[in-house]
Amino acid sequence: MFADFFFVFFSSLTALFLLRKFAKRIGLVDKPNARKLHQGAVPLVGGIAICICLAQFLYYKPEILNDSGLFVFCITTLTIVGALDDKFDVDFKLRMLLQGALSICMIYFAGLELHTLGDLFGFGPINLGVFGYLITVVAVIGAINAFNMVDGIDGLLGGLSIVTFGSLALILANERQTNLAYILTVIIVAIIPYILLNLGAFGRRRKVFMGDAGSMLIGFTVIWMLLLASQNGDKSPLRPVTALWLIGIPLMDMAAIMVRRIRRGDSPFKPDREHLHHIFQRFGLNSTQTLIVICTLASILAGIGILGEYLNISESIMFFGFFFLFLAYLYVLLNIWKVTSFLKRINKNSIVQKTSK
Repeated sequence: MFADFFFVFFSSLTALFLLRKFAKRIGLVDKPNARKLHQGAVPLVGGIAICICLAQFLYYKPEILNDSGLFVFCITTLTIVGALDDKFDVDFKLRMLLQGALSICMIYFAGLELHTLGDLFGFGPINLGVFGYLITVVAVIGAINAFNMVDGIDGLLGGLSIVTFGSLALILANERQTNLAYILTVIIVAIIPYILLNLGAFGRRRKVFMGDAGSMLIGFTVIWMLLLASQNGDKSPLRPVTALWLIGIPLMDMAAIMVRRIRRGDSPFKPDREHLHHIFQRFGLNSTQTLIVICTLASILAGIGILGEYLNISESIMFFGFFFLFLAYLYVLLNIWKVTSFLKRINKNSIVQKTSK
C-alpha cells in the first residue's frame, strides 16, 4: 500500500516538473489579466499530470475500480479538451456538449446514473425512473463546472477536492468499501504534489496551475465516485443527500453565482470576481487566510454530512438543513455590498474604540 502511494506521489511530482517546461515551450501558460492577478506566465499542467498519474496507476491495477478503462478514457478526453481550452479558449457550449456526451457514456457503459434521490422530503424515497438519465447528465455537468468555477486562488481547488475525496473515503472505509476508499486515497496522493508546487513549496519560479484540464478532471471524478457510492443498490454506502454536504462549498458557490449573473442579465457562465474567495478577500483576508477559511468551512460541511451519515439523521432534515444554508449564502451574495459595508463599519468602529482606550 505505502509503496503504491510513494509511486503515485513520485509519478505525479515527476510529471509536473517535466510538463511545466514543455508547457512553457508551447505556450500552455496562464498570463495575468484584469481577473488574474498572479505574477508571470504560469504553466497550466496540474490536471495533465494528475491524469497521467491516475491513468498509469489504473493501468497496472485496473481491478481497484470497476470500469477503470472507461473512467480513464473519460478523464483523458476531458483533460485533452481542457488543455485545448486553456490554450485556445474553447467555446463553453462545446465543452458542455462534450461533458454531456461523456456523462451518457458513463450511464450506458458503466451503469452509473441517479436512480433515486433518497427520502429528501420525508414522504418516502424519490425514484427518478426515466428522468434519471437527464438528471444524471445535469449532475455531471454541474459537478464539473462547480469545481471549475471554484478554482480562483492558489491551493483552493486542490484543498476542496481533498476535503471531498477524503470525506468520502472515510465513509466508504467505515462501510468496508475498501477498493473505493483506496482509489480515493490514491487520488488525494496524486493531488498533493500539485498543491505543493501551486503554493510555492518548491519556489515561486516553479509554480503551476491546475487549468481547466484539471478542474474538469476533478469535477468528473467527484461525480463518478459519488454516483458509485450513492447509487449502489438498495444498501448504498452513501445516502444521496450526504453528497450535497461533501461538495457543499463548490455547489453553493456555483449555484449562487449563476443566480446572481442571471438576475443581472448576464450569461451564467460569464467570468467575474464575485466568488466566495473574492468576497473574503474584500473583507481584507489575504490568499492564504482565504484558503484556510474556505477549506475549514468545507471541512465543517463535510463533517456535518459524515455525522449525519453515521448517526443516520433523517434525510429530510439533512436536505432542508443544506437548503436553508444555501438560501442564507445566496442572500449574503445577492446583498454582498451591503454586507461588506456593514462589516467594514463594524471593523472601523472596533478600531476606533481600541485607539480611544
